[in-house]
Amino acid sequence: MRYLMIRTEDLSKQYGQRLAIRELTFEVEPGEIFGFLGPDGAGKTTTIRLLLDFVRPSAGRALVLGMDSHEDSLKIRRQVGYLPEEVALYPGTTAEQSLRYLARLRGEVSWGYVDELAARLDVDLGRPVDAMSALERRKVGLVQAFMHRPELLLFDEPTRGLDAPAQAVFQQLMVEARGEGRAIFLASSSMSEMERVCDRVAILYEGALVAVERGVHLRSRAMRHVEMRFANPVTTEAFARLPNLENLQQRENQISCTVRGDPDALIKLASQYRVTDFISQTPSLEEAFHCYYGVNGHAG
Repeated sequence: MRYLMIRTEDLSKQYGQRLAIRELTFEVEPGEIFGFLGPDGAGKTTTIRLLLDFVRPSAGRALVLGMDSHEDSLKIRRQVGYLPEEVALYPGTTAEQSLRYLARLRGEVSWGYVDELAARLDVDLGRPVDAMSALERRKVGLVQAFMHRPELLLFDEPTRGLDAPAQAVFQQLMVEARGEGRAIFLASSSMSEMERVCDRVAILYEGALVAVERGVHLRSRAMRHVEMRFANPVTTEAFARLPNLENLQQRENQISCTVRGDPDALIKLASQYRVTDFISQTPSLEEAFHCYYGVNGHAG
């Protein structure tokens, strides 16, 4: 039987009097994108650092690629792909020189694939890292994470600071990795990001797991705040019959509401009128946490 990509057993970490994470038990399977969702300060980065043995647990244990995260930490770090929230590159080098150094440490890196990744992300590997913008450094960080085609990739807020084209490429790279049977551990505070790409999502609040959801379930009850303006006044009667609308309000030629799940029925109904403006906003993570799980969404 093939080993799990990640398995934790009552994993806990305490810093002084503060319990950063407590009794985390979860599993990540081969060929899945596993989301780790929580607000800033919820313990996402601490969990990744424990998996890579950058810090030691106060209790519990973790297995990564079937190996003990502490006893086999050096081997694990060579084999996984990792993008921290803050990308550090070697000063005084070009991006290519930094990547070639990392490639020697990891082994089995096809430079043709590195060039392909750089082209897809539109980043110049000949550029000195000291002259790079934060966006360019982020792109180089993505190249180094994917370049050795690791069985497991760990990402900490990977899309922060990425522009829309790079985000699209990143999502496609994750899908391709999943299709090859590799696994992705994706830590983020963006619920919309989780809804788009994850097979399962662990919900983290104040260091504890609140729930583990199938990605399709998260998508099916996603909330949107919608505001529509029409060329002429409309009534709420037809809209009120839609079962997934809440907080429906009408004022002359304007309607606002909260949509749960698929907005298709609302869009089809609205298309029967002349729409002059349509605004859709996803709720904050705090709102979603309060609505779905009965917690405030603010991590200490």
